[in-house]
Amino acid sequence: MKPAIPEDASTPLVLVVDDDDDIRDILAYGIEASGCRCLTADSAESALRILPSEPVEVVISDVQMTGMSGLDLCRRIKDHFDADVIIITGLVNNFAYEEILAQGASDFIEKPIRLAEIVARLKRVLHERETRGQLRQTARELRRNVDRFQKAMEGSVQAIALAVEMRDPYTSGHQNRVAELACAIARKVGLSKDRIYGLQMASVIHDLGKLTIPGEILCKPGRLSGPEYAMIQTHVQSGYDILKKIDFPWPLAEIVLQHHERMDGSGYPKGLAGEAIMMEARILSVSDVFETIGSHRPYRPSLGLKKAMGELTVNSGTLYDADVVAACQELVEGGHFQFKSTKGASVFVTTQMQSL
Repeated sequence: MKPAIPEDASTPLVLVVDDDDDIRDILAYGIEASGCRCLTADSAESALRILPSEPVEVVISDVQMTGMSGLDLCRRIKDHFDADVIIITGLVNNFAYEEILAQGASDFIEKPIRLAEIVARLKRVLHERETRGQLRQTARELRRNVDRFQKAMEGSVQAIALAVEMRDPYTSGHQNRVAELACAIARKVGLSKDRIYGLQMASVIHDLGKLTIPGEILCKPGRLSGPEYAMIQTHVQSGYDILKKIDFPWPLAEIVLQHHERMDGSGYPKGLAGEAIMMEARILSVSDVFETIGSHRPYRPSLGLKKAMGELTVNSGTLYDADVVAACQELVEGGHFQFKSTKGASVFVTTQMQSL
């Protein structure tokens, strides 16, 4: 083994592996003359002792050597090291070009070797390697930017949710609890991770439109009058009107708009029915009703999870999507999901209560 004296550690380092002394010397001379640093090894085993401690970028190896073959060395390098491999062989009849590339080699050169060709192939492999490195760096920067954007978006969404809850303290935590259950149901029914993430965002701000409702109506302890109830119902359209101006990667505005629609068309604001309602909105509506009935409200104490599940199962297939209700029931009754506060008195549930 004859390591060349490196002139500049920033220049590419090449390892030549061949059991022929003359070929190693010729290749090392040409590689160093081309501006690269070069190490040499007289066997694959020797090369494997060098690679862990040296930042080798390209290995140029003969195929037929004493001990491990060049192709076996190539496979070991691709499994354990970040280096490209150029294979040299005189056994051109024994190997197909595609076969050698399938072993992980970046290029294949036939003997007798021509120094100019080897240098040209080496420079091409180094250029492609540099390009891949630049692409990986760009991808890493893109991922970091996406992560920063996602965190900023999540922070903005949580700030919106907090603003809603500050105006309606009786529903403090409601949106986050709804989001938690909605995501659990979505996973149960098989929604993709991307759609679940979008559903989570929509759930956390599904009552955004309540910012436009007077506080005395939101916190009214008694039964709402007809006009007051009609005003509460406008919150879905208001939420949609705010969110539609933001270019989210998910249809958050539509999910918020539809979360009070019902399968039989009796919901609001558009009276959509069945498949016309987005699956995310169907899941959100079930989660919203379940949490609303199971939690304290200005007009009544918590009714408990049994009452909440009863409302869903009685109206499964009519008001609520049957598959979504079944998934919710399996999660809750199977002990896979529960809210922290579940106690409540046995109070009569009105249609008005279920629709807020």
